[in-house]
Amino acid sequence: MSNDNLAIVLRVVSGLLFAGMIACVKLASSSAPTGQIVFYRSAFALLPLVAFLVVTREFPSGLYTKKPLGHLLRCLTGCVAMFCSFATLSYLPVAEATILSYLSPVLVAILAGVFLKENVTIVRWVGIACGIVGTLVLIVPQLTGEVTEGYATGVLLGILTAILTAFAIIQIRNLTKTENAGAIAFYFALVCTIAGLATAPFGWVQTSPTEFAILVGAGIFGGFAHIAVTISFKHAEASKLAPFDYLSLIWAVGVGLLVFNELPGASFYFALPFILGGAMLVAFRESFRRHMPR
Repeated sequence: MSNDNLAIVLRVVSGLLFAGMIACVKLASSSAPTGQIVFYRSAFALLPLVAFLVVTREFPSGLYTKKPLGHLLRCLTGCVAMFCSFATLSYLPVAEATILSYLSPVLVAILAGVFLKENVTIVRWVGIACGIVGTLVLIVPQLTGEVTEGYATGVLLGILTAILTAFAIIQIRNLTKTENAGAIAFYFALVCTIAGLATAPFGWVQTSPTEFAILVGAGIFGGFAHIAVTISFKHAEASKLAPFDYLSLIWAVGVGLLVFNELPGASFYFALPFILGGAMLVAFRESFRRHMPR
């Protein structure tokens, strides 16, 4: 398997794992405050991350870094994005919260060209554009109706999450040039654990065994997801992987339907061809060009 194809597979797998994490976070948000969820999600994510480093024989040596300030900036940006993302889930259904996150791939493609000097090809731009059209088809019908204060708050938090996530992804891509993939995810989880713990004085709740298991599940899913996504960025350019973020809509809809009984409206089915088409265009068109006889 080529590096590009491996990166694509890892990105899709990470989307599935993140869907599991989102389900746990959404379930927990009905009873636990955001800071407490961030703590559990991050603290228990450290378990698979450390196991990953041990298996690859990179613990503790793999935690050595040449760019401590780069890690700090990535961690702070990603940590604020996590708080905003989890807060968004407390205001919006899973599918709609996921929809807003699709703004980040567009920003990633632009930022990758500006800061990382990556070659954003026409094929990639078309793929990203298709995803954006699909996103608009999904979200515009919701915004044209009567908007409640809670929905508006969720939309604003979702947009802020997308902006911060895009910057975090660019920072990850830059760090993977010299830093260990597991270390990037480890330091992020560690900083978020500390940040989440710092919110304890502001009011945490006593969790039941079921609620505790859900919070732990968020951490386990999130830990494995971060390993997959971080390694994927090591094998392919951020702008090429951006369109595959749209596939997470399928997983989000599945979570919403199976766990929260949220059935997608008609706009979802109109948007689906654009979203899937954008991802497949990049995957198959560029693969075809690489294998064309010269």
